Amino acid sequence: MKKLLFICSRNRLRSPTAESVFGESDGFETASAGLNHDANQTVTPELLQWADVILVMERGHRHKLSQRFQPYLKNKQVICLDIPDKYGYMDAELIHLLKQKVSQLLRI
Repeated sequence: MKKLLFICSRNRLRSPTAESVFGESDGFETASAGLNHDANQTVTPELLQWADVILVMERGHRHKLSQRFQPYLKNKQVICLDIPDKYGYMDAELIHLLKQKVSQLLRI
């Protein structure tokens, strides 16, 4: 079972949507977190160690993640999905984008 960690800024819209969408897929365990101090669930070293693949929504997230958690990213695959913060939770267009991008990247 592959463990996917989805990361955005506040863990309120994009990453929880991704967690829900792919949590229903066979072969995956999912979690989500945010990089901001006011995130619903903040990124922790434990979450990073748990994950097989880390998927961030924007390039800036990858940069922040590297700056704050570099020691925990060794031998981790960090993928940027390039999905802007303009979608609501479980927005149909967001779900379509997530399925398209994640499926291509992970060859689902």
